[in-house]
Amino acid sequence: MAYQTLFQEYMLVPPVTRAYTTACVITTLAVQLDLVSPFQLYFNPNLILKKFQLWRLITTFLFFGNLGFNFFFNMIFTYRYCRMLEEGSFRGRTADFVVMFIFSGVLMIISAFFVNLLFLGQAFTIMIVYVWSRRNVFVRMNFFGLMNFQAPYLPWVLLGFSVLLGNAISVDLVGMAIGHVYFFLEDVLPRQRGGQKLLKTPLFLKKLFDPAPEERDYVPLPELANVRPGGFDWRRRNPDDDNDANG
Repeated sequence: MAYQTLFQEYMLVPPVTRAYTTACVITTLAVQLDLVSPFQLYFNPNLILKKFQLWRLITTFLFFGNLGFNFFFNMIFTYRYCRMLEEGSFRGRTADFVVMFIFSGVLMIISAFFVNLLFLGQAFTIMIVYVWSRRNVFVRMNFFGLMNFQAPYLPWVLLGFSVLLGNAISVDLVGMAIGHVYFFLEDVLPRQRGGQKLLKTPLFLKKLFDPAPEERDYVPLPELANVRPGGFDWRRRNPDDDNDANG
């Protein structure tokens, strides 16, 4: 019974959030169990371009380090804000959410060629948090009961917390910069005079993730097909039938 309840709760998680967080957890467990090595997962341009190890373009986003505080901290924020985005401003627009993932991931990979970044999962988390915070500017936040602030300051608070943990700030800065690029192109530029929407979701993604509901013609039930409102049969009746019935 508990297993069924847990599975039902798991299936209630929006599809993109469910797929991404599950992939992150599975990847980390595989490393923890020595099934794979982090050296097989990190972003390495030479191995990607020369050895065609293309899986590194994906696995660099899935590994958050060994099981520990840093892993759980990043996974909590990834799951929470990814789900709130998908259930909030992207509700009913799963294909657009996938486009955000692809667009941000491509920009991060391009950035990784110029900045020494081995794993991009944390930057991806900061990007998600940044987009959510800019779309929820009036939400009041409380960070572990230590401080209160408006949502747009959340990425900067996480940046400061990352510094306290000894992490490189370049990862967070890349995530914030790419999050801002997406926010500008999607939410700011189209609202400017003469602006236009540059990020357009391909039709095949819309058909794949947001299929239109089927339109069906209404067919009345057989027993109701000849019944008019009020429950009275308003069809013209033969007076002889009434006389026969009274006789």
